[in-house]
Amino acid sequence: MNNDRLNEYITLINRRLSELIPECDFDEDVVHRAMEYSLSIGGKRIRPVLVLECCRICGGKIEEALDFACALEMVHTYSLIHDDLPCMDDDDLRRGKPSCHIKFGEEFALLAGDGLLTRAFGVIANSSLARHKPMVAVNAVSALSYLAGCNGMIGGQVVDLKNEDKEATIDVLETLDRLKTGALIRCASVLGCLCAGADEIQTAACIKYAEKIGHAFQVIDDILDVIGDEKKLGKPIGSDADNKKSTYVSLLGLEKSKELAYELTDEAIASINYFGDEADFLKKLAVDLTKRTN
Repeated sequence: MNNDRLNEYITLINRRLSELIPECDFDEDVVHRAMEYSLSIGGKRIRPVLVLECCRICGGKIEEALDFACALEMVHTYSLIHDDLPCMDDDDLRRGKPSCHIKFGEEFALLAGDGLLTRAFGVIANSSLARHKPMVAVNAVSALSYLAGCNGMIGGQVVDLKNEDKEATIDVLETLDRLKTGALIRCASVLGCLCAGADEIQTAACIKYAEKIGHAFQVIDDILDVIGDEKKLGKPIGSDADNKKSTYVSLLGLEKSKELAYELTDEAIASINYFGDEADFLKKLAVDLTKRTN
């Protein structure tokens, strides 16, 4: 991967995220601090990076896509805050640091997640792109609300909760991951293509790529929960087994899960051959995601 480009993207994203969280209009700013904390404790920024690169590869300007990318990261961060809550996964750590509800309390973590979700749509609506191409913003809001909602990420969380303490089939697991993890990764490609005014062929290629790396990402997550390094992961390993949760490893075995991740990565790479050498960054990103240790 072109690390210079990746670092440039992450720097742009982090700087803009810090600008987009508004100060509270009242003295008690605990929700503001909780939002800021959760946005700033790390993460790979895969989704916003994908927004920017899909925009670039389709001929758009990354500056115009930046607010859309940050809005998506806000939605992703809100989902992590809520996912860690006692009523969901009840996780005390996120990326090696205290989860939002551990640091700020459950009630303020809930509100911080809500604040990030609602702020995200305002960011799109007030972006520079929305001012001169309003229908792009309308379509972006529509895509994000759909893929983050009951037909996307939230739907995946419902499937996850309904299958706790059950041995799910591989079909159920794939549906869960396509929605809970994959929907926002797919959304990243959609937003990037919208910003660039991509044609149908470009959009289809980017979406297929996103779907494949999203699937591979979850398979690798399941593998790391078995053989990962706790210090690098920033959370205990073996939690899936402890919680009797069905995973690719529990259903397919470790070696077949690795093979599946590699197959999905190869399919992701093949899906963007249309772009020629311009796809090198995304191809290397797909490979690097299968090699990650956290």
